[in-house]
Amino acid sequence: GIPVLQAARNSRHLLGLSEAELEEQFVRGDGPGGQATNKTNNCVVLKHIPSGIVVKCHQTRSVEKNRKIAREILQEKVDLFYKGEESDVYKEKKAAERKKREKKRRAKENLERKKLFKEMQELDKN
Repeated sequence: GIPVLQAARNSRHLLGLSEAELEEQFVRGDGPGGQATNKTNNCVVLKHIPSGIVVKCHQTRSVEKNRKIAREILQEKVDLFYKGEESDVYKEKKAAERKKREKKRRAKENLERKKLFKEMQELDKN
């Protein structure tokens, strides 16, 4: 699946990656896909040597697209690794979690309101 952290890609305050710091391999992917997966080396494994972070990307059948996606994901993870809570990735992830909690809370309140309304209607009928 697509990582939650992709939202941070829109902000350009991420740490840059140097190609000299990267180690890239092409391996066979796993999962569904049958012959298309089992016979082609289109899964990209990208390692950031200084931090030791490894990313494996097999989201598409295209090696070039997988290379691009792997670099974007790795850039986010490296940024998070070095900057920690100051990272835009971290801040956006926390904001998304807050938004989700708020949405869940509102849905729960609406459900309670509907329940009360239904009970009031039942009482009015009797």
